[in-house]
Amino acid sequence: MSEQKTISPRAWGELLLLGLVWGGSFLSIRVALDEVPVTTTVLHRTGWAMLALWIVVVATRLPIPRDPRVWGAFLVMGLLNNVIPFGLMSWGQLHIESGLTSILNAATAIFGVLVAAIVFADERLTLRKAAGVGIGFAGVATAIGISNLTEFDLRSTAQLAVLAGTVSYALASAWARARLGHLPPQVAAAGMLTGSTVIMLPAALVMDGPVVFDLQPVTWAAIGYFALIATAGAYLLYYRVLGMAGSGNLMLVTLLIPPVAIVLGAWLRGEELHPRAFAGFALLALGLLILNGKIGKRRN
Repeated sequence: MSEQKTISPRAWGELLLLGLVWGGSFLSIRVALDEVPVTTTVLHRTGWAMLALWIVVVATRLPIPRDPRVWGAFLVMGLLNNVIPFGLMSWGQLHIESGLTSILNAATAIFGVLVAAIVFADERLTLRKAAGVGIGFAGVATAIGISNLTEFDLRSTAQLAVLAGTVSYALASAWARARLGHLPPQVAAAGMLTGSTVIMLPAALVMDGPVVFDLQPVTWAAIGYFALIATAGAYLLYYRVLGMAGSGNLMLVTLLIPPVAIVLGAWLRGEELHPRAFAGFALLALGLLILNGKIGKRRN
């Protein structure tokens, strides 16, 4: 029987840091969207992060992959982990609060566990994990609201778009472990963002026109944060934790993100969430704690 992946204290520390960094990204993206179109916002995020990480790769003299199959894997990873979820979630944030987006983003952990259980022998779906997944899905349904699942409008469609982005994130996590786990984190992240930018550059030019650089200082500050800190820096942590804890456990970072995003959204943009959003997050948190074995795990 394969040894099951667990989270060490060091991995927990880096997971917490990753949650804090990504929690701030929701607010910064919403600020940029006030002035920059969705597709161009995604291009800014992947493009500047790509340049920063390749500088790191060159400065540290890490070997650059030459195998075309690795570059093909970068392209797929960029599509699954950046292009699809960044685009869907950025569009979703135009119609729902950044705090609610972060809560729905927590469903990434639920889908991540399901995908990992299907793909990897050492991340199989146990009875405890199945219970956590079930409670987590109940949390998602509560946060969205049953009425929003039956009466479609821009708001409900935006919420479903965010959920679709979480499925893409889950698939990307498994793909990264299967195809990119042998690479140094810096190279894997730089290659992934290169694949993303190759896709996003023509898409942004076609959909939004030429990229405009004459932006307000607050917009550039937001771009700098979500591109250099919440993408370039965060993905270095992402791949480190992936190697230490596995793709299913990595997705638990989405439990740490909503409190940060909710506080920042309320403080700086005056966002208010419906009480069912907090109830949904509570159920999601319970499901994720069960998934991680913090609740309901047998003690020897």
